Amino acid sequence: MKNKQSSRRDFIANTSKAGLALGLSATVLPSLGNTFFRSATPGIPYTQQPLPYGYKDLEIAIDALTMEIHYSKHAAAYAKNLNEAVTAEKIDSSNVSLEDLLAKVSKYSGKLRNNGGGHYNHELFWQSMGPASTGKPEGALLEAIVKDFGSFEAFKTKFTDAGKTRFGSGWAWLVLTNDKKLVVGSTPNQDNPLMDISDLKGKPLLGLDVWEHAYYLRYQNKRPDYINAWWNVVNWSVVQKRFETV
Repeated sequence: MKNKQSSRRDFIANTSKAGLALGLSATVLPSLGNTFFRSATPGIPYTQQPLPYGYKDLEIAIDALTMEIHYSKHAAAYAKNLNEAVTAEKIDSSNVSLEDLLAKVSKYSGKLRNNGGGHYNHELFWQSMGPASTGKPEGALLEAIVKDFGSFEAFKTKFTDAGKTRFGSGWAWLVLTNDKKLVVGSTPNQDNPLMDISDLKGKPLLGLDVWEHAYYLRYQNKRPDYINAWWNVVNWSVVQKRFETV
């Protein structure tokens, strides 16, 4: 009897530890960032990465419940469905980067296009935000913005308008074109400027999700209010690094 009771106590203790570890992974890992997870992988991998902040850390612009649902439900589904499509279409994801796949997305299924774009866009979106925004970029990126848009404020207005006027669901983008010019535009649904089917083409530097699920709990139908608040959490250091490494 003592052995059975002891085994039962051990089982309960171990189960409790496992539950605690799982709980910590859900609450602590998002706040640890994903430097370790990305360090060996150039570009954006096919799997969902931990958030570089906690769900509550962007409250100035995005409430915690929206962040949690957006990340753990919507974005997680894109990653899952992307990998299903990759498997079904016999794509070797170990040898083909997601960026290269999107560049030839017209050759693949609608499922791969929608979920490949959805996964890429969201991974870039999470990394483009942070709780300690500097308010504006510096150095070469700021110089390029002033050169191509006239001023930083003019760029913000143009980008905000791209998000406000995107009909239905989609994304607003700051893109570096092949001729090294900065342009602003938008794409529908989960399309992005890497795709061969996109009218807007180039390297995405900054992307804003204007699907309603990204803002509706706090802002309802007031998309402009969401966009205006979002500028307070743009992580310009990450955007600058993208610009400098193109």
